[in-house]
Amino acid sequence: MNKKLLTLLFAIVPMLTFAQEKGLDQKIDEAFKPFSDFFSKMIFFDIAGTPFVLILLVFSAAFFTIYFGFPNIRHFLTAINVVRGKYDEVDKAVVENAYGDSTPGGDSIETIRDESQEGEVTHFQALATAVSGTVGNGNIAGVALAIALGGPGATFWMIICGLLGMSTKFVECTLGVQYRDVDEEGTVYGGPMYYLSKGLKEKGFTMLGKITAVLFAIFCIGGSFGGGNAAQSNQATIVLKELLGLESTGAGAIIGLILAILVGIIIIGGIKRIATVTEKVVPFMAVLYIIACLYIILSNVTLVDDAFGLIFTEAFSPKAIGVGSFIGVLLVGFQRAAFSNEAGAGSASIAHSAVKTKYSASEGLVALLEPFIDTVVICTMTALVIIIFNTGGVFEYGGDGTGGVLIDGLRYEGAGITSKAFAQYIPYSNVFLTIAVVLFAVSTMISWSYYGLQSWKFLFGRGKKADLTYKLLFLTFVVIGAAASMGSIWAFSDAMIFAMVFPNMVGLYFLMPVVKKQLKRYLEAIKSL
Repeated sequence: MNKKLLTLLFAIVPMLTFAQEKGLDQKIDEAFKPFSDFFSKMIFFDIAGTPFVLILLVFSAAFFTIYFGFPNIRHFLTAINVVRGKYDEVDKAVVENAYGDSTPGGDSIETIRDESQEGEVTHFQALATAVSGTVGNGNIAGVALAIALGGPGATFWMIICGLLGMSTKFVECTLGVQYRDVDEEGTVYGGPMYYLSKGLKEKGFTMLGKITAVLFAIFCIGGSFGGGNAAQSNQATIVLKELLGLESTGAGAIIGLILAILVGIIIIGGIKRIATVTEKVVPFMAVLYIIACLYIILSNVTLVDDAFGLIFTEAFSPKAIGVGSFIGVLLVGFQRAAFSNEAGAGSASIAHSAVKTKYSASEGLVALLEPFIDTVVICTMTALVIIIFNTGGVFEYGGDGTGGVLIDGLRYEGAGITSKAFAQYIPYSNVFLTIAVVLFAVSTMISWSYYGLQSWKFLFGRGKKADLTYKLLFLTFVVIGAAASMGSIWAFSDAMIFAMVFPNMVGLYFLMPVVKKQLKRYLEAIKSL
């Protein structure tokens, strides 16, 4: 491990010299932009002036909410109790039945006994790992981008999207556990590529299952390179450059290389190492960030009602130059919320599939907490801080139409806007927010490296050489994200994350009766305690 680390560190030396060449970051951005533009145009095709993928996400989330009887509300407390371990006894219980008779839920005794031995992490660890993949710079930079473009009203639609997304997350994560694979060593492999291939085969659609599984795996790899990686290193670099006053044209590449080394060291350990790191880092940084937001909000409590007033009124009558219409602000809000919590993309089911349980619906219930934590709580707090900061008209909503706004004559975007808002109320908050952004970025990257690697294994096998190839490509995108512009990186990242929605939704619609059956089975089990 030390030799590998030394090799990576020595690699920085020639890179530092090379980075001083004129416009290295700009050259990387110019080389990357055509790919970003191509994928963005391909994925976000319009129907009646609205990107079809957003229509699909919102309609599906609403449909699942109704079909499952509002699980985001009815089973919210149950989900919290599952994470707390209140119902762990149902997983430890031994069902005695020598003849393999069916249980009330419909599974045979052999199936249940096998399932009880599977899994690598606890409910809390699975949630922490998945939350670390969603709670990231989408909550800091993404919210700022939404408000810069769509004004305060975008926050309202982000909250609505988060509440509806809880139901979608419940469905996909239940399926992730239900159709997971476990090898001879007990390593778990799960996610949409498995419930698409295995689940659709059960329904008699073998070829459709294979095609959609392969498509999802390809898009998930792209998502791990983009939204789960490049977008994170991009925002971490922005705040680091601002804090350290770096103006070198190669500073982004240098920071990206250092981040790549750090992430590379962590991701070698696999899901157990990732779970161990995230279960400690994620709660700490999330609580610290929430405390800082609460401090600013409570310090300006008299402005909170005005902020909420703007959120509600401008959700339907937006004034932001960047959108100019109800549909425009709605789309900005939904797009940023969906990018942040990833409900419908299916990515989180990869982490949740590794949980130790014999009831797939138990983890589906745990998963519905993610969009609530990510979007309803953390994104809303960030939005309130920015809106309160802008009460006196510090910047103009809509900005330059690309996510940038002028503050004191200087252009700020993404995490830079949030950083300015924090600096207004908390001394040395630029240091705090820089640390928060970097921690969010690293935790998101290590979680997404696991998502992408699982998809890579699905396509290319589970050998060590295949693993190494993926990890090297993943670390390369850490550097690209740090060096390229925010516009190019986020366009590519959005495209890759949202591309995953298309094949994933095929599985969710075909297999939702399976989820309903598993939910009934689990609820009956916990009632018997």
